[in-house]
Amino acid sequence: MFLESLIPVLPSSLAEIFIYVGAYLGIIFLVYAIFIEQEFRQDLIRMLGAGGIMIYGLYIENSIVTIAMAAVMGASLIEFLEILVGLHKHGPEDLKRYKKMWRIEKKS
Repeated sequence: MFLESLIPVLPSSLAEIFIYVGAYLGIIFLVYAIFIEQEFRQDLIRMLGAGGIMIYGLYIENSIVTIAMAAVMGASLIEFLEILVGLHKHGPEDLKRYKKMWRIEKKS
């Protein structure tokens, strides 16, 4: 059957279709969040992705997936609120220190 390897049992109701679409969008959002430069946007997209997969975890009654995605959502929410309030900052001196810390010396 078509798509049987991706979705073993094809959804039969509209609610199931939304849950599967939300799970796949969650996967895409979690991967996309890695490539975003601005941290507050990265946190928002990571929250959306984790939320989609968490709802899927609740649907399939898998507590490990549900707890893991709830933790990712919570951590992203906390970091977003820290950025919003102004507690989470990165200055130019931090960037210089990171570059110095990871610099590999050239051998001549």
